[in-house]
Amino acid sequence: MALQIELQALATRESEQVEWKENVADIEDVVKTVVAFANDYSNLGGGYVVCGAMEARDEHGFQRMIRNGLSAARLKEVEGKVLALCRDMVDPPVVPIVEEVPADEPARRILVFIVPASPGAHQLRTAHGSKYWVRMSRNTVEARNGILRELFVRKRVLEPWDRRMNAAATTEDIDLLALREHLQRMKMWNEERSVDDYLSPEFQLSPFVPPLCGREPLTGMLRPRNFALLLFGREPTKFFPGAHSVFSIYPGVDRTEQYSEKVMISGGVVEQARKLIDLLNTEAYVAIDKADRTAPNLLKYPQRALQEAVVNAIVHRDYEVDHPTRVTAFSDRIEINSPGTLPSAVDRGKFVRGEASAVWRNQALAYFFNRLQLAQAEGQGIPTILRTMRDEGCPDPIFEVGQENILCILPAHPRHAKMRELKAIESGLLLGHFDEASRRAAALLEKDPLNTRAIELMCEASNLLGRPERVFDIIHAAGVQPEKLNISALLVLGETLASIRAPTEAQRALASQLLNAASTSKLQEAEIRKLVITLRKVKEFERALQVLDNHFTSNPALAMAPSLLELRGKVLIDLAKVCTDTARNDRASARIKRQAWDACRDYLDRADRELHRALEHGPSPVEREYIERDLEFLQNLRRTAQRPAHYRPGGRRH
Repeated sequence: MALQIELQALATRESEQVEWKENVADIEDVVKTVVAFANDYSNLGGGYVVCGAMEARDEHGFQRMIRNGLSAARLKEVEGKVLALCRDMVDPPVVPIVEEVPADEPARRILVFIVPASPGAHQLRTAHGSKYWVRMSRNTVEARNGILRELFVRKRVLEPWDRRMNAAATTEDIDLLALREHLQRMKMWNEERSVDDYLSPEFQLSPFVPPLCGREPLTGMLRPRNFALLLFGREPTKFFPGAHSVFSIYPGVDRTEQYSEKVMISGGVVEQARKLIDLLNTEAYVAIDKADRTAPNLLKYPQRALQEAVVNAIVHRDYEVDHPTRVTAFSDRIEINSPGTLPSAVDRGKFVRGEASAVWRNQALAYFFNRLQLAQAEGQGIPTILRTMRDEGCPDPIFEVGQENILCILPAHPRHAKMRELKAIESGLLLGHFDEASRRAAALLEKDPLNTRAIELMCEASNLLGRPERVFDIIHAAGVQPEKLNISALLVLGETLASIRAPTEAQRALASQLLNAASTSKLQEAEIRKLVITLRKVKEFERALQVLDNHFTSNPALAMAPSLLELRGKVLIDLAKVCTDTARNDRASARIKRQAWDACRDYLDRADRELHRALEHGPSPVEREYIERDLEFLQNLRRTAQRPAHYRPGGRRH
């Protein structure tokens, strides 16, 4: 009786732990399930394979057992074959516990294989090859791709992905300046240590993360770990093609809008997170309703929710997937798409309610983001998003968990009339209502001085009116603080003020302040081009050259961009022309003139080298045409800007 009650108890267990085989038609199928229970992917402690019985329901809907059982000969055959396959064809072998339970007929027995969880990962060898098997709900399935990797990590066959050494990388792939900067921010940099100390395989920054590098057993080569390349690598996408982000803005509620904006963000994951947060914060503007006395000022999105959603997407994504992290802003919501699904140990229902226990993918990354104060404490990201959205009066976020990604949707606060106002201003510009658009943009900026889109539209309207000086008056009236603007706003304001034909001293000073703030930022290629072109307009050639040189040094990949090399050649030509003007100035001394001609030739030689380098790095047909024109102009300048052969002491020719 005790054994019968024990069998009945199995029927009450989770189906993930019990497999019922009424007829045992396929011995190999039984062994697959034994292997799956031994692998214990869901950490349930193992399972039972019951041969000769099945679950059913009686006429009243109550659970009952059908105990047909197996004949003595069949039971002996099944037991022998299963144990033999578990011993000979499973690696490492599995030895299940075997029990016999009485069936409904005295001449038959039910065979139960009890399989405890194993500390190792087991595979079954068959005629079709060796495969690992796991239980997913009530099914036995082959462990492939991410599931297999996760099984290996759990069984300690593999280290977690972020902690593994990267066999394709060396310490040369670590950006030492970025390493130092981030460690200083975390107050983990010690001036008495050398950089080599931090890259040593024996040195740990914290007991919670492994050393940044490890040493290959056979070659002795130092290899950075994956998390170190993502945090401090010169070019993370060289090793992880999906390790970049895409930020898109659509003015409407879907992707069918005629106009949209897209920003490609590369570099270390910390810089990606900061840029995305910076871009998203422009969406978190205040919606004002003076008629609402209880809450006159409400954010369209709480900034904390945006930050947590972005950081979660970057830190806990699957970097073995080649797709980028995508952040898309629509007029009524923000969608954040993180490649890779939930770890299997995380319950979906609890996850979307913010009740799931902390199970981290990329724990080392999460540690550093926490130290940089970009992330909440362990397991607090989703609860923080839920709480801050509710506190601000926004609809609850939506989490869509797919097989290959997790999509976080943050609905906008219902009070987002500003977005409609921005759309109205854009429509006004298209229809030629430039003056009205300028006034409406100025009115928006009085309420929200950091609204980048309003700044851009105001500049567009002022430029179309041919009155860029209005921008200066408007940003002063609105109380715009340049130091709080993001790079996009800095560039568009600087470019507009630089186009004023006869600027006042105050206008010139503000333009210089804006461009200087932009020049100290870490920029993408398109942003560098825009900044340098603007600096050329205001004739700040030396600063333009410095901006290019600084970014070439910090990111050598930029030094191979044909468009930037051509731009550097143009700046050097600009400097050569300035030297020519000095050399031809009758008031200059003979010594200054000689030095000016020498500097002119030097700048032209350097420009010639840069332009030829641009040609060598595969420019587009349009870029090639412009570069060839620049070279032709350079040769003409060389012929016409020659130093006269002789000068009298007073600086006159003779």
